[in-house]
Amino acid sequence: MLESKRKAIIFIVLSLLLALTAGFLVLKKVQALNTNLGTTVQVYVASAEISSRSLITPNNVKTEEIPKKYLKDYHVRDVKKLAGKVSVVPLSEGDIITENILKDAASVVEENNRLITLMKSERVFFDEPLEALDRVDIIVSHRFNDKEETSIFMKDVKVARVAKKDNKFQGVQLEVPLDKAPELIHMQNYSDSLRIIKANVGKKEEQEEASKTEAEPAKEEKPAPKKEEKPKQEPAKKPAEEKPKEKPAEKPAEKPKE
Repeated sequence: MLESKRKAIIFIVLSLLLALTAGFLVLKKVQALNTNLGTTVQVYVASAEISSRSLITPNNVKTEEIPKKYLKDYHVRDVKKLAGKVSVVPLSEGDIITENILKDAASVVEENNRLITLMKSERVFFDEPLEALDRVDIIVSHRFNDKEETSIFMKDVKVARVAKKDNKFQGVQLEVPLDKAPELIHMQNYSDSLRIIKANVGKKEEQEEASKTEAEPAKEEKPAPKKEEKPKQEPAKKPAEEKPKEKPAEKPAEKPKE
């Protein structure tokens, strides 16, 4: 009898320990779910329709709360990240704004221009590393009808962006008119060699204009040297104008003494 009681007591204690352990684990799981789902964070969404390539302003965005569990790195939580940005896709009211659809307003091309990517390859060569807003010339070498030819394909093309890997230059995105884009892509794919060289045409003209504007005020500040004034010579009087000299009055003749 005592042995059966002892076994029953041990069984009850083990059951209580297992129940307490299970309850503790369930409580932790519920707390974790409440932490992720119950805790909310604020992200920015569109408060009105935002067309693509239009500047995002405080008037067309608002904050909205989402569970912390669903928060991702690309969600925008800081309003400073929206300053000077545009969306590359149209947004409707309530759409969540993410960093992967935002671009700098300065880097967005004009409506009639397109960005063409040129990376270093067996066909594409860069004479030197480039930076954004540089100007380049494109020289193409190809063989047509068993005749080798090298010519300037495009001149003064704007560099919109620069691609780097491990801080090493890899390629560029060039901003070209829409009608020139197919030609550039064709040359990129089928020419024997496509060389991109830096051209400082735009910068040179700006520097010349700046130097001219600086030089003009300097010229105005310097007073012109005064010429020494020569004494005015009175015009010589004409002989006709000269007054005749008065003759001395003749003395009366003396009478002879008687």
